[in-house]
Amino acid sequence: MASSGTSSLTTIGKTEEKPENLTLSEALARLNSALDGLDAAAGAAIEARNISLNTNEQVQRMAEDRSKLARDLDSSEVRAKLLKDVNNEVSRRIVGAMETVRTVLDNKA
Repeated sequence: MASSGTSSLTTIGKTEEKPENLTLSEALARLNSALDGLDAAAGAAIEARNISLNTNEQVQRMAEDRSKLARDLDSSEVRAKLLKDVNNEVSRRIVGAMETVRTVLDNKA
């Protein structure tokens, strides 16, 4: 096999020079390109992590809100029962007072 001095590799549809045949500027260009790709991948990973954290924070806030709303609902139900009981007692007293007034008026007549 004879070597022409410009052998190349094919990697995923790209033709690249073999590393031993690269000039310094070509090697630096490839390194910069690889670093740019790494930087982009790291940025995407960080962004995905931040989105995940934001989602987790929102879920945590919603769980806290739900707990607060459940406590408020329980408190409101207790208050509603108390008001119903007081209303029944007031109604009973009013009926008693009306009967007393009616009895007094009937006795005077």
